Amino acid sequence: MIVSLTGRLADASPLKAVIECHGLGYEVHIPVTTAERLPRVGETVTLQTYVAYREDSQTLYGFSAAEDRDFFRLLVEKVSGVGPRVALSIMSKLSLAAIRTAIAAGDIALLAKCPGIGKKTAERLVVELRDKVGLGGGPVPGGGASANFAAPESGGRGSYHDAMMALVSLGYKPADADKALRRAVEALGGEAGTEELIRRALN
Repeated sequence: MIVSLTGRLADASPLKAVIECHGLGYEVHIPVTTAERLPRVGETVTLQTYVAYREDSQTLYGFSAAEDRDFFRLLVEKVSGVGPRVALSIMSKLSLAAIRTAIAAGDIALLAKCPGIGKKTAERLVVELRDKVGLGGGPVPGGGASANFAAPESGGRGSYHDAMMALVSLGYKPADADKALRRAVEALGGEAGTEELIRRALN
């Protein structure tokens, strides 16, 4: 099993990256939330990886942090009807912190807005993952972000969750609030408090 890949970023798009390592070019499927944190083409990058094997192919998926990779694995292996493509779609639409918040709160409407996710699949996500995902931690302990990235999920999820709820109460759509808060965390760092995150997101 390939669990990580380090090499030169040869090419990148919102959903794919090509990493050159020891003379080989690896095509890696990535969520938009990872693409946002890639370095410039030509620089060194590390991705935490998951390999999906089929009878006639194998596909490599990459993430900026181990906890993102582990949550992707949880979606694929534990939720019926969710394969790698659907899981990648979910993690492209929302940050890991927002997905956890939605599952913990039973927010079917927000989850159902992810491309390829209907109401029934969103309900399965909540039912099958609610006891495995909490706001205080991920499905697998440990695993921080690579040094090449600023990871919104690495900070205190209490502050992120509170700031998310505050922005929604101000009229922000959940997906827009999540996007604004991801930018705020990247600018302020993972230890920023609720008020700091809200102020930055509103600017």
